[in-house]
Amino acid sequence: MEINRTIQRKLTIWKNTSDRKPLILQGARQVGKTWLLKHFGTTEFEQVAYFNFEEQPDLKQFFQNTKDTSRILQNLSLVHGRAITPQNTLIIFDEIQECNDALNSLKYFNENAPGYAIASAGSLLGVALSRGNSFPVGKVDFLHLHPICFSEFLSVADPNLFAYLESIDRLEPIPDIFFHPLVDKLKMYFISGGMPEAVVALLEKQDTEKTQQVLQNILSAYALDFSKHAENKDIPKINHVWASIPSQLARNNKKFIYQSVKQGARAREYEDALLWLSHAGLVHRVFRVSKPGLPLSAYDDLSTFKLYLIDVGILRRLAFLDPIAVREGNRLFTEFKGALTENFVLQHLIPHFEVTPRYWYSGNQAEVDFLIQLKNEIIPIEVKSDENIRSRSLATYNDLYKPFIRLRFSLRNLKKDEGLLNIPLFMVDYAEKLIDISEK
Repeated sequence: MEINRTIQRKLTIWKNTSDRKPLILQGARQVGKTWLLKHFGTTEFEQVAYFNFEEQPDLKQFFQNTKDTSRILQNLSLVHGRAITPQNTLIIFDEIQECNDALNSLKYFNENAPGYAIASAGSLLGVALSRGNSFPVGKVDFLHLHPICFSEFLSVADPNLFAYLESIDRLEPIPDIFFHPLVDKLKMYFISGGMPEAVVALLEKQDTEKTQQVLQNILSAYALDFSKHAENKDIPKINHVWASIPSQLARNNKKFIYQSVKQGARAREYEDALLWLSHAGLVHRVFRVSKPGLPLSAYDDLSTFKLYLIDVGILRRLAFLDPIAVREGNRLFTEFKGALTENFVLQHLIPHFEVTPRYWYSGNQAEVDFLIQLKNEIIPIEVKSDENIRSRSLATYNDLYKPFIRLRFSLRNLKKDEGLLNIPLFMVDYAEKLIDISEK
């Protein structure tokens, strides 16, 4: 099964850029970086020269012994089995964080061999760089690969429904003949999440047990990463934080509480563990802001935040929520205080908006789930797990700050009413487009 990723367009743009630099594709383990680069290479280049520093550690010697790109390419060509030439070959350096000298060599490839197309990937590159490893600043291009989003999932699960969503160009209710099947497909997505192997298991093999096993294998792989790549002193703390996330999100306000990690835990003791998970791309930290000003980051309360997982499928599996819930009405969306739904919305907002979302809290009066920054506007977002959309928080925020538009994601139909745009959960990928339509 081949799933077209929207990021492929960005890869093509990178390939055709006249002043192209070596590319680093970042993203957590298991989001599909290796498959994407190989697929891109086979469709856009005559050949692919693939090198993995984790599987082939002896490759490191080529970069330790010289900075001469010609010699490095000559040695790599011998391993590849044929000459590596510019223009028609995509060179892939996978798990590049395992070889700091290879990472540094990207600077010399940029300066001395700009005709070669080099794409690198690293699941734990963020962790490696956080340790102070030298880096070719200004000499590389970056892209970030996130889990498969719902619109990408839908393009395979039901191409006709996907085409329908793509065609929407006005704010009017979606007919039931489309709406109800879209909700059903959304429930399927909550089972697999966006990890490619889990998506394939569910859509191609129609096997929820296999999907469960795939997600468990991914969780096991993450646990091995904790023990293999983290500092020894941080390993137990990372495991404690990781295991606590479902219970953290099960509370009404979902604020991260250190006491929920371990009795007597203090912030300073667990900050390194939180940073490791963040640098590994496994969690998203959403800070509270004191006011919705520009830039949002200027108003961060760094001591108060919510912690979400990279993927809703991973969260569901970590919380031991059985897929059978998909058959029980809207239970899947409302389970443990709607945590899955909030996580779903956040993981889809992050790739679409340049600034990481925040949340807003006003004493005991109101709490708005997310704030996003679009150009020079701050937009409040409320997430509702089902059709019950009553809430005073967004109204309180509106009275205080008068935003030009408010968003609500729910299982209600598409509608705009007095500055409040209700977007069905299955249209979260189209939020920016719908905002633009509403303004026109």
